[in-house]
Amino acid sequence: MPKTRLEAFSDGVLAIIITIMVLELKVPHADDFAALKPLLPVALSYVLSFVYIGIYWNNHHHMFHAVKRVTGGVLWANLHLLFWLSLLPFVTGWMGENHFAPLPSALYGFVLLMAAIAYAILTWTIIGEEGSASLLGKAVGRDFKGIISPILYAIAIPLPFFFQWGAQIIYVCVALMWLVPDRRIERVLPQR
Repeated sequence: MPKTRLEAFSDGVLAIIITIMVLELKVPHADDFAALKPLLPVALSYVLSFVYIGIYWNNHHHMFHAVKRVTGGVLWANLHLLFWLSLLPFVTGWMGENHFAPLPSALYGFVLLMAAIAYAILTWTIIGEEGSASLLGKAVGRDFKGIISPILYAIAIPLPFFFQWGAQIIYVCVALMWLVPDRRIERVLPQR
């Protein structure tokens, strides 16, 4: 099957996720900066989640440049990833509305962990279908960031129950780590 429908569907779902998240930012009824202060936790959680969605969209986009065709297994693995990402608006809003309380912060980390695992499953499914000699198979190689991210999320999940800001520090650090563009796929793509 051609990959264009999967890419278009995924782009649409990610755009909707971002739209749902921004709707959590309620317009204040006053016209001064003091009216924005209560929105700060929600706005910060939105920015963090927006960056995460952007990271997933960017990496998904690069991944599918290296994919030749899509199978049923790839479709289901992609839906699995989109499922976990679709939960980000809920956990983002809950965490922000509750000022980064332990349980919402832990659940946020759980969703990030499951999204990272789902992305790895999608990668492995594609490589399994196309082979280790495929463009993606050659590009992935040793995936330091893909290995360390779930480990850090797993550490962050229980952390807010002992150190409230510990989880957020880890979430921001992982996001910063992924902001550095991953050029592995670009290196193996034929130059046009």
